[in-house]
Amino acid sequence: MVKIHSMKKLFLILTLGLLVSSCEDEIIVDPIPNKNKVVTSNITSNTTWYSDTVYQLGGRITVTAGATLTIEPGTVIKGEAGTGANATALLIARGGKIMAEGTPQLPIIFTTVADEITPEQIVTGDFKSPNLDPTVNGPWGGVIVLGNAKISPKPDASGELLSVQIEGIPTSDANGLYGGNDDTDNSGVLKYVSIRHGGTNIGSGNEINGLTLGGVGTGTVIENIEVVANQDDGVEWFGGKVNATNVVVWNAGDDGLDTDQSWGGTCDNFVIVTAAGHAFELDGPEGNYAAGHIFKNGNVVCSNEDVATQDLINTDANSIVDLENVFFTEVVAGQKVNRVTAPGVTYTNIVINVPADSLQNHVSGTVPSGITAGNTPKANTSVFGWTWSSQEGKL
Repeated sequence: MVKIHSMKKLFLILTLGLLVSSCEDEIIVDPIPNKNKVVTSNITSNTTWYSDTVYQLGGRITVTAGATLTIEPGTVIKGEAGTGANATALLIARGGKIMAEGTPQLPIIFTTVADEITPEQIVTGDFKSPNLDPTVNGPWGGVIVLGNAKISPKPDASGELLSVQIEGIPTSDANGLYGGNDDTDNSGVLKYVSIRHGGTNIGSGNEINGLTLGGVGTGTVIENIEVVANQDDGVEWFGGKVNATNVVVWNAGDDGLDTDQSWGGTCDNFVIVTAAGHAFELDGPEGNYAAGHIFKNGNVVCSNEDVATQDLINTDANSIVDLENVFFTEVVAGQKVNRVTAPGVTYTNIVINVPADSLQNHVSGTVPSGITAGNTPKANTSVFGWTWSSQEGKL
């Protein structure tokens, strides 16, 4: 109920899922119970999803070429349960756009229908799931963004390939193609977005990443992203040139940050917390096209009482990547930086929080000069206050 203290004129404004009652005496803000909308068809024209509605993905929903999906700050999107061909996901096809611009006060949440989080809860500043543990993964898929930038996939019998099908999407769906020649391609904006409890199985050993970026160009903005409890990788890049800033991955069931097919961008300021696979899985080009990428200014928490990350950094012999200012802590026996002799991989100010006399135990081969023992974090974690990870004190 809206409380009224006088007979003066009353104005009612509906915005961001709030009923705002304004009179000369005072302003009172009351939540409006959210609506629920099940989405079962692809988005083929410009569409807006509003924060007073919970959007339920009833399958693999694609924003097709020429269409833009705009998502208001504070909106909650929930994927129905499903595996294999019935896996739910939000897919941005080549030529489509997503404009998901949350804020630190009103992040956009992608999660499972089993999660009881609501827009009303987000308005209060509480971004944690009210009922699901942050290790629950796999009931739905994730968010997939595809573009027209260069990639380096494995050639087929006809030679070099300009585009291929993204993993996680059946080959029968042409919306799953990614790659091209436009490195400045624009797939939209993702800001202050948290993706949770995803990674459903679509086949034997094949799960969907929390956030998949395939052939995404530099015109796309990826900033302030959180992935929590994804069954597969937190974020995976397949070629493209898109940059990413302020990224948190917590409780990934496989790798924290994964790169393939010559991604050519930079990930600046990140935190990986207890990824069950490799903290970094950094693969080289599969075709002739070769581009390198950069990870800089990051913290990696390598273990807790339940999970120990498999490896610190895993690269291929032909990987091309610069790692700068990265801090590894809670390191346990068996966790190593592998293939440190790969000629395309450089290490600058990589700090492992172990005694100096045990550093060699955490590096395969001769320890490069850019890897040292120490206890100085590198990420700016103050920018992650809006995340579930931060609110649980995990950063």
